[in-house]
Amino acid sequence: MPPFLQQLAAALGDYLARHPEEGEGVALFEAFLASHAAVFERGHAVGHFTGSAWLVSGDGERVLLMHHRKLDRWLQPGGHADGDADLMRVALREAQEETGVAGLHAEGGIFDLDRHRIPARGDEAEHWHYDVRYVVRAGTNERFTINQESRALTWRSVAEVAKDQSLDISLRRMARKWLGGTA
Repeated sequence: MPPFLQQLAAALGDYLARHPEEGEGVALFEAFLASHAAVFERGHAVGHFTGSAWLVSGDGERVLLMHHRKLDRWLQPGGHADGDADLMRVALREAQEETGVAGLHAEGGIFDLDRHRIPARGDEAEHWHYDVRYVVRAGTNERFTINQESRALTWRSVAEVAKDQSLDISLRRMARKWLGGTA
């Protein structure tokens, strides 16, 4: 197994050790990782890895959410790996590109895993995203800039996100993880 695959496999193993209750989900990610050489490429039709950021304020009390233009819902920043197997780097890059927040840094290992179906759009068939999520923390400057991928950005209390039933279930799960310290 190439070193970049070994690194992600080891990170998944570390995540499983911290979250044994998510064994079934981790097994799906491990099997997908071993399934094909192109799992980090957007063109891999069945699905591909993506990297996302649980982008928290410097004090950890708030999270930055974006109202995704294409999907028309509030989500965390993130995106396609586009061939980059370092998904933490992908999450950090996407957070910087999608929010414009300066001075971001990634910390820790994998924070959350989420496998979700992406509906067909235009020429793109329905497929799976294997989203690997990392904590990305803002520095002292929390100013953001809206770009073409979002309709809005907002800092929200993590405690509010955990309770807000109108938000995506995976956002609420990450908020509960963050509040519970089980990252």
